[in-house]
Amino acid sequence: MSGHSKWATIKRKKGAADAKRGKVFTKVVREITTAARIGGGDPNGNPRLRSAILAAKAARMPADNIDRAIKKGTGALDGPPVEETVYEGYAPGGVALFIEAQTDNKNRTTSEVRTALTKANGALGASGSVAYMFKRRGQFVFDASKYSEDEVMEVALEAGAEDVVKEDDTITVTCEMQLFTAVVEAFDKRNLKYEEGELTMIPENYIKVSGESAEKVLKLVERLEELDDIQKVHSNFDIDADELERIANSST
Repeated sequence: MSGHSKWATIKRKKGAADAKRGKVFTKVVREITTAARIGGGDPNGNPRLRSAILAAKAARMPADNIDRAIKKGTGALDGPPVEETVYEGYAPGGVALFIEAQTDNKNRTTSEVRTALTKANGALGASGSVAYMFKRRGQFVFDASKYSEDEVMEVALEAGAEDVVKEDDTITVTCEMQLFTAVVEAFDKRNLKYEEGELTMIPENYIKVSGESAEKVLKLVERLEELDDIQKVHSNFDIDADELERIANSST
């Protein structure tokens, strides 16, 4: 498992991702709205919407909020238009950042992202400057205490998934983007409930960072993730698990 994936696992354990539930709700609502706008309001025919609803339920979002977000996306309810945009840049140590945002004010979001990068000695890059370093893939995370690696692997590989990795208490499945729907349907058919299911950007190669550089990279990623308009921050850092634990514990 990459350092970035390991860091995400640590944050889930510590509950850091849900520490500010209001921010979590804002991001999930925007994803539901965008997914419904692009692919329609029926989660059975829209895997992206289905994954967004799953994330909303995991965050304990009320059903009424989910329903309103879907209706806003389909146009049944009025609301300010939300635009999807991407920022590319670099963190300390030459770590690449691919930042996905959903915003109703692109100028504001661009300014916030640039400020966060500049303060951390990072830099905003031109379009395409780091995108080629990542590949969009489907990713599913299972609780290893509920399922064995073998039963998840059997279903995943039959559906065309490319990799299944067990690390600590999670099982992570990755697949090609075009097979995302097929893998979702295969897990649903066998009633295998994943904790997370999403289309994400996975690095083709990783950059090893440690010490002060590692701390700066993680602080920058967290600062970007805290911005209201930022949905996801993808990066290609690789930090040893022991060092990740040390940094996580020192930040509490």
